[in-house]
Amino acid sequence: MIAFVIYKFIVCVVVFGLSLGVAAYSTWWERKLSALLQDRVGPNRAGPLGLLQPLADGGKMFFKEEIIPNVSNKFLFILGPSLFMITALLTGSVIPWGKSFTTESGQTYSFQITDINIGILYLFGVVSIGVYGIMIGGWSSNNKYALLGAIRASSQMISYEIAMGISVIALIITAGGALSISEIVEQQDAGVANIVWQPLGFLIFFICALAETNRAPFDLPECESELVGGYHTEYSSMKLGLFLFAEYINMFVSSAVMSAFYFGGYNFPFASELYSALGLEAGSVWITVIGFGAFFTKICLFISAFMWVRWTLPRFRYDQLMNLGWKILLPLSLLNLAITVVVEYFRGHIQF
Repeated sequence: MIAFVIYKFIVCVVVFGLSLGVAAYSTWWERKLSALLQDRVGPNRAGPLGLLQPLADGGKMFFKEEIIPNVSNKFLFILGPSLFMITALLTGSVIPWGKSFTTESGQTYSFQITDINIGILYLFGVVSIGVYGIMIGGWSSNNKYALLGAIRASSQMISYEIAMGISVIALIITAGGALSISEIVEQQDAGVANIVWQPLGFLIFFICALAETNRAPFDLPECESELVGGYHTEYSSMKLGLFLFAEYINMFVSSAVMSAFYFGGYNFPFASELYSALGLEAGSVWITVIGFGAFFTKICLFISAFMWVRWTLPRFRYDQLMNLGWKILLPLSLLNLAITVVVEYFRGHIQF
C-alpha cells in the first residue's frame, strides 16, 4: 500500500512537472515557429538557440511590480487566475500517458494518476469550471474591457462546448459506450484508431478545442485590437503569468486528449512487431517508455498545429465566431452523430 501511494505521488509530480515544462517551452517553440513562418530568427539571446528564454520570461513575471487596482474586489481578483491555473492542471489527472507495467514483485502500475470510469465526464466538468476563472478575473477587475472579455469568454465557451460535447458522444458510441479514457485508448490498440471512424468528429473537436483554449482565430476574449487585453487587462506580475501559462497548459492537455481520443494515445502502428523485434514482453517498463514517447510525439505535433493555425488565419469577427459555432458546427455535429449511429448499427450486424 505504501509503495502504491509513493508511486502515485511520483506520477503526480511527473505529470505536474511535464505540464509546466511543456507549457514553458511551448512559448519558446511558438516564437521559433512564428519566426520560421515569417522568415525571422526568433529568440536567440538567452542561451543557445534562445532555449533559456522561457526561464528569462518567467523570472521577469516574478519580479515585476504587483498591482491590484483599488476599485477591484481583491479576493476575487486573486482567485480568478488561481482557479484558471488549478483547473488547467487538474485535467491531466485522468489521461493515460503510457501502458501499465509490472515490477519484478508482480505488482502492476499504470502510468496514470487515476483511472475513473467516467473520465470523459470528469474532463468536461473540470474544463467547464475553468471559464469561471476568466469570468471572475474579468468581473472583479472593475474594468469595462475586462468585463467584455469575460462575457465573450463565457458565451464562446457555451457556444462551442455544445458541438464539442456532441462530437464526443459520437466518439463514445464508436467506443461501445466507454467513458474511461484509458479504455478508449486500449480499444484502439486492438483495432484501428478512432480517426478512421470519426474524421468529421475529430475536425469538429479540433475546431472547438481552438475556441475552448482561446487560441487564434478564436482569441476574442483577449482581443488586443478591441479590448486592450480583455479579461486580464488589469493583471500584472505572476497573476498575469498564471493566466497566460494556463492557456498553454490547456493547449497541451487538449492535444493529449485529441491524441488519446482519435489517434490511439500511446499506441502506434506496428507497435507489437517492434516490441517483438526488441524482445520486450507484455508489462515491460520499456514498452511504457516507448509508448509514452509515441504519445508525446503526437502531442507535440498537435501543439505545433495549434500554433500554425494562430500564425496563419486572421481573427474572426464576433458575429462570425457565433455563426460558426451555432450555424455550422452544431448542425455538423448532429449530422456526425446521426451518421455514427447508422454506421455503428451496420458494424454490429455486418462484419467489415
